[in-house]
Amino acid sequence: MLIAQLSDIHVGGSRYRQELLHASISEVNEARPDLVVIAGDLTDDGYPDQYPIAKRELEALECEHIVLVPGNHDARNVGYARFEETFGARDSRLRDRLGGLELALVAVDSSKPDIDEGEIGREHYGWIVDGFEGDADLRVFACHHHLMPVPGTGRERNQVLDAGDVLALLRHCSVDLVLSGHRHVPFVWPVAGMFLVHSGTVSTLRTRGFSHPAYNLIRVDKGRIAIELRIPGGEGQSLGEYPRDWPVDLVARESDLFAEVLVAPPRGRPLAND
Repeated sequence: MLIAQLSDIHVGGSRYRQELLHASISEVNEARPDLVVIAGDLTDDGYPDQYPIAKRELEALECEHIVLVPGNHDARNVGYARFEETFGARDSRLRDRLGGLELALVAVDSSKPDIDEGEIGREHYGWIVDGFEGDADLRVFACHHHLMPVPGTGRERNQVLDAGDVLALLRHCSVDLVLSGHRHVPFVWPVAGMFLVHSGTVSTLRTRGFSHPAYNLIRVDKGRIAIELRIPGGEGQSLGEYPRDWPVDLVARESDLFAEVLVAPPRGRPLAND
């Protein structure tokens, strides 16, 4: 399976560069991915004139399966409502056989209106678990915000507020890939049976520690995951090729103290009443 991961397009921003987005889309179409994941910040301010431009540009993607989530910039100025009007639901699930693998994907809107901080929210936890139930060769979770700090991005201020709970939940669900953006720096964290893959900004000059606009191509088979960083119109470099078979003692899924509580919170009398 080949996955193209793009994020942080920022249509309408002062450092947005249309030619970078066109080059990226052309390269992605040439690569012919089975799945395209766009991990938020399609617009710069969520304004009514930015969403139609973003939609028109992204319609050039030729992939049959495209999954989008909004970012914090998309949620500004009541932009979360415009996202739904333009692209559909802000949360989605996908089950399909792609590239010879059975895929289970859950995508969640981690943004909140007019703030930069992200949160998955307890109201999503059961819905996430349901989305990953059953057999699957590859389980993918997508959101805009990062679950772990990303090097080369400056001070950490706005990762997902419930990141610890979400990491425990995703490990419990045997998730393989977590795809996100937000910090404009490509990076990979291998953590407890999962690969947290961050994409850079694909079409702006709002770069940080990594000074080039970038997107990712992720190649998955039953044994390995290879992640390639691509610079629009330029070269690429490997972000690592990893075995998918984690040692059981590194995953430590069975020793998690909190995942079961998160999945099925107790229904009895609350302790606060005692």
